[in-house]
Amino acid sequence: MSTLEPPTTPAPGPPLPGDVATRPGGPADPSGTPAPSSGRPARAVRSTRTGRVWVGVCAAALIAVALLVFMVQNTQTVQVTFLGLSGSTSLALMLLIAAVGGILLTLLLGSVRILQLRRAVRRRRD
Repeated sequence: MSTLEPPTTPAPGPPLPGDVATRPGGPADPSGTPAPSSGRPARAVRSTRTGRVWVGVCAAALIAVALLVFMVQNTQTVQVTFLGLSGSTSLALMLLIAAVGGILLTLLLGSVRILQLRRAVRRRRD
């Protein structure tokens, strides 16, 4: 009878991500990129204003889609009372008005804060 013994050497296969052999310029670099001759490590990719705007647009799009799905699922008529005014309208319309109101309030407060900071920077320069 034969017994199964664990292998003493690792099985051949593709290197794992992050392995020294897979880094650019490493011994098993499939791209053939030569190692940097200066000995300096490669610089990390910096964040840019355009990249941050793109992330913000993607986040806003996801939130908008979630809001639309929520609105489509809540189309029943509701009684609404606000500051002495009352009426009956669809819940989806009220949710849309509330979301737009929240966005406008956030933009207003953010703009006021930005103006305060700009004024403070100008005062420090003078």
